[in-house]
Amino acid sequence: MKAYLILEDGHVFEGTSIGSRREVISEIVFNTSMTGYEEVLTDPSYSGQAVCMTYPLIGNYGIHYKDQESLRPYMDGFIVHELSRMPSNFRSEDTIQNFLKRYNIPGVAGIDTRALTKILREYGTMNGMITTDENFSLDEVLPRIKAYKTGCEVEEVTCTEIEYWPATDTAVGGVTSPAYADIDPSAPIRGKVTGRKYKVAVMDFGVKYNIIRSLNQRGCDVTVYPAWTKAEEVLAGNPDGIMLTNGPGDPQDCPNEIKEVRKLYESDVPIYAICMGHQLMALATGSSTKKMKYGHRGGNHPVKDLETGRVYITAQNHGYVVDTDTVDPAVAVPAYVNVNDNTNEGLKYVGKNIYTTQFHPEACPGPQDCAYLFDKFISMMGGNQ
Repeated sequence: MKAYLILEDGHVFEGTSIGSRREVISEIVFNTSMTGYEEVLTDPSYSGQAVCMTYPLIGNYGIHYKDQESLRPYMDGFIVHELSRMPSNFRSEDTIQNFLKRYNIPGVAGIDTRALTKILREYGTMNGMITTDENFSLDEVLPRIKAYKTGCEVEEVTCTEIEYWPATDTAVGGVTSPAYADIDPSAPIRGKVTGRKYKVAVMDFGVKYNIIRSLNQRGCDVTVYPAWTKAEEVLAGNPDGIMLTNGPGDPQDCPNEIKEVRKLYESDVPIYAICMGHQLMALATGSSTKKMKYGHRGGNHPVKDLETGRVYITAQNHGYVVDTDTVDPAVAVPAYVNVNDNTNEGLKYVGKNIYTTQFHPEACPGPQDCAYLFDKFISMMGGNQ
């Protein structure tokens, strides 16, 4: 069946329908990762967006449910140049086609994803519609596409109740196949836990499982709190450290979360924040954020550590950035900068045991260059001494 991607500027791409056949209007973004499409599909930070994969062949190693980064995919749509319908991988349990149908996600294959990406890079991220209606009218659909706005997507993807993930010596990791059972998000990562255990409170703004697993692997008992949890409740648990996670959408759409993050900032508990958490902490302390032209999404973004001068290749997924010009140097100082466009990639808070990064040290997908930042967080809590 034919499918169409219609951009708000009037560009129309014709391809083949994959997954669900429902019509959707969403923000259209692109991801430059060559592998890791399953982790991209299940990254909650894509809520409210349809993702175009720039790598031309997607699906060749199938779907393995233990590789998911959340209970289910939250993205609105999936756009590829060529979809492999016969995966070759001994771990494969399913195809992308079936996966998309299972979760009612529409997609389109067979379009010129390079041309689409060049449009988004030149004119910026824009809204679009995925539809199988061959009789669509541009005059009718374009006003609807242009009017689309996301809400507070964080509240759509956060957990609904407190979850407990204890550190463990067992080693399976991931989730079980939904073909046989409900997905179990609590399976631990591979790796033996040694030394003292730490209690970490994770504020779930759209957490990826590998953030939790990375903490578990380092001996942390993790308690995951819904995004709307009051700071007083989190602090009442006497955590050794607090993690503010990644998440979707515009951080300025989260005034309640910003208010609670401010209270956490005022505590003496060590805090490490990633991506959305990094932005929320900045907003909570008086800085501003702004929307980027087309964002950073992929596993090949160079970031410079301003203290050491070393450059790391990082995994990223964000469309907003902290405006460094609005950061009060008495509150925080830039810690990392993006080598390509000089945007802020992290802050070190003055007089506080607080460190934040825009990029994803847990990767999945992406390089593991910055996994050491989890060890730094352990040190902030008094470990490795």
